[in-house]
Amino acid sequence: MAQDVLCEVSNCTHWKNGNHCGADQIYVVSHSGKIADDQHETDCNTFKPKH
Repeated sequence: MAQDVLCEVSNCTHWKNGNHCGADQIYVVSHSGKIADDQHETDCNTFKPKH
């Protein structure tokens, strides 16, 4: 699991100094259903498809 979750959206309630996310949970969505082919189809810049 990730040690740090980074976020550049400074107007979010969970945003903390240094672009850290202070949320208890992270929810990532896909814009193309349950399967995404690349990060541009998600709201997650670290998305990598499983092979």
